[in-house]
Amino acid sequence: MTGCAQVTAERLRSVLDAVATMSSDLSIDGLLERILRQAGDLVDAESGFLDALDRRLGSFAAYGIDGVVDDQHPGRQLLVDLLEQDPTAFIGVPIRIQDYLFGNLYLIGKRSGGGFTQEDEEIVLALASAAGVVIENARLYEEGERQRRWLEAAAEITTTLLSPISRTSALLLVADRARDVAIADFVALLMPGDDETLVVEAVSGLPAEGILGGSVDARHSIAGDAARLRETIVVPDTALEPRYEAHKTPSWPDLGSFMVLPLRSGDDTGALLVGWLKGSDTLRWELDPMVPQRFADQAALVLQVARAQEDQARLAVFEDRDRIGRDLHDLVIQRLFGIGLMLDNTTKLIPSQTAADRLSSAIDDIDETIMDIRRTIFALSPGTGTSDLRAELEQVLRHSAKLLGFTPELRLIGPVDSVVPDEVREHLMAVVGEALSNVVRHAQASKVGVVLEVGQDIALVVSDDGNGLSDGQAGNGLRNIRVRAALLRGRCEVSSEPGSGTTITWTVPRSAS
Repeated sequence: MTGCAQVTAERLRSVLDAVATMSSDLSIDGLLERILRQAGDLVDAESGFLDALDRRLGSFAAYGIDGVVDDQHPGRQLLVDLLEQDPTAFIGVPIRIQDYLFGNLYLIGKRSGGGFTQEDEEIVLALASAAGVVIENARLYEEGERQRRWLEAAAEITTTLLSPISRTSALLLVADRARDVAIADFVALLMPGDDETLVVEAVSGLPAEGILGGSVDARHSIAGDAARLRETIVVPDTALEPRYEAHKTPSWPDLGSFMVLPLRSGDDTGALLVGWLKGSDTLRWELDPMVPQRFADQAALVLQVARAQEDQARLAVFEDRDRIGRDLHDLVIQRLFGIGLMLDNTTKLIPSQTAADRLSSAIDDIDETIMDIRRTIFALSPGTGTSDLRAELEQVLRHSAKLLGFTPELRLIGPVDSVVPDEVREHLMAVVGEALSNVVRHAQASKVGVVLEVGQDIALVVSDDGNGLSDGQAGNGLRNIRVRAALLRGRCEVSSEPGSGTTITWTVPRSAS
């Protein structure tokens, strides 16, 4: 074998070794740098860069170039200068994936001096052809890994249904898993609320304060369009999307790109928003929603089942409360009522007025106990076959109307049904019942108003135009209301003047514990 043929054979073996080295690692991270280095070593190039037209795997890679790399045109000015001085001082070849141009590979300056030869160009061209295959294989491998992670996440949230889980926990699990798999900066889960709105019920990646519980217009927003049309919407650049800038809230993170995946299950459609902050590298993930949308569809089913489980558990609690209420009414109250009648008849047989007065006082205490038990029964009642907070409040007000002679006015502000946690709801209903009971017993009011507002906090205001509180009149009822506020890290304020009515303001945080 002649010396020239031996050199050619060695260079061909070097090309094969370079291709084998590139193919040994299917990881996309650093792939462009590996291809560039292999090409530069084969032809002994001083420097070079790879300019990717398809930015899914990165924008460009470079070595040996200082101070001339530009974000928009890396090394272009250097090439212009070299072409003017010595056209043989560089090699430029395309990298193709079948008929698709992925980018261009440039090598600059030969370390051994002189210009690049025709043989050098052919070697780099052969390596670039192999690089196209390696890039496509790496992209397919990465896509397969991405799909596997989404499928595992969908399987994980489905498996959680094997054990009881609250709807709130299910919502947060879906948001967390979506953020982990997509390597996103921010994920929000929006569910249908009142008055044509979508309410943020779960947040992952950023502090939830100011975002959780916020609402967006379901008719004039990107998330609303995705939910209403039941179609995925991808926004690669929020700067070019006027709907995003016009409708985002002040507390919303400054996203550079995002996709909205509709939660398609039943008639009510929510939305899963997966976003990346400005400056984050999201292009490599292609913002391809096909596999994430399958996850969202599975998540919608999981949330529906979780809600059904929660409703079933709540129904079991209501049935148990109903049984307790019946037992209190049919057994305890009837016995106390019988004892009271017996004692009332006994007072007529007692000659001592002092003893009769004491007995009458005991009868009054029994009557008061019966009223307390009845209030407890009404507090146990959730409303007929419903877990709707609005319906529960209306049921309590209808009962109070029988005792007041008129129906108190009810006003609800904000996402009452979808945001108030179960723990707060239980205390809230007890406070409403206690406040209305106080009005019935003491106020002699002609007008009563109940306002429940859900915003940053949960605020309940019960006001009347009755007698007001006299000194020392605040009893166990108001003490119980204050205790319930303290248990939820809230506060209770009572404003009243004799003859001017009373206003009770009961406020607790939404994340009460």
